[in-house]
Amino acid sequence: MIFFMSGKDAFPYAFSQFTDTVYRVAVHNSARPADAEDITQAVFVKLLESEKVFRGSEHLKAWLIRVTINLCRDELRKNSKIVLCESPLPNDTAQKEDSVLEAVRALPENYRNAVYLHYYEGYTAKEIGKILDAKPNTVLSWLSRGRAMLKEEMIGGFDDE
Repeated sequence: MIFFMSGKDAFPYAFSQFTDTVYRVAVHNSARPADAEDITQAVFVKLLESEKVFRGSEHLKAWLIRVTINLCRDELRKNSKIVLCESPLPNDTAQKEDSVLEAVRALPENYRNAVYLHYYEGYTAKEIGKILDAKPNTVLSWLSRGRAMLKEEMIGGFDDE
């Protein structure tokens, strides 16, 4: 489905469809859950103020993710002494998923965002490249290196043998 709409026109649809996604990306890239809430709100304010015309739902979603990541970077720069929060998702009950997500959050920023967008949000390398302003082959490298780092962290840390 292709549709064209500006920021103000897109707001009701974006808010109903993508608030959870924006919040998850914000939590994943911010220091505290309260910061993630503030960033989520700021993203939708930017959408309301935007004159940008979106070519469809995926274009709108990609724009929201890009703005969220940028605002998170700005917030982390302002508070450079703050580290990413220990508990990324407040109501997550799966212990194994928590430890994997914590390991993903510990990756360097480019690897973390590529792995998160690919495995948690379902984007392809080409789509991630557009969102993060990188070439698809660069994204594939980030994914490969991120997986290798996760494997080392998750599996390589055992000294039983």
